[in-house]
Amino acid sequence: MQLTWTCTAFNSLTNAGLYAILQLRNEVFVVEQNCVYQDADNKDQLSYHFCGWDGDVLAAHCRLLPPGISYPGHPSIGRVVTSPRYRKAGYGRQMMQLAIAATIEKFGDPVIVIGAQLYLKEFYQSLGFVPSGEMYLEDGIPHITMELTH
Repeated sequence: MQLTWTCTAFNSLTNAGLYAILQLRNEVFVVEQNCVYQDADNKDQLSYHFCGWDGDVLAAHCRLLPPGISYPGHPSIGRVVTSPRYRKAGYGRQMMQLAIAATIEKFGDPVIVIGAQLYLKEFYQSLGFVPSGEMYLEDGIPHITMELTH
């Protein structure tokens, strides 16, 4: 199955699209990972939303953040999530490869910084990201800052 990939500024999202994004993030980050945190962090409005659609079902999402929003001087990719129903099909890798290219295209910066959940460190390393800090806790979950220079 092929997903349809879109990259949309916040103000251009449909109500249904925004709802699907919030629903997927809540399904995985709040319910599945049992993490109580403030998802609505005022960064969505400043971001592009990169989505993988299976018809009208959101299979995967991440947001592309401009330089300075999450990390000083560099863009970031955050809230990376794949629906449990679409895991193990390679969509997370495909999304990240496309999101990296879109981030560089949108922001023109060859360095992308992410805050990766520690258990995904090897996945991000396989995409070229390199750890650039020590492990830290974010909302009770171990994370590590990583950078990609493209």
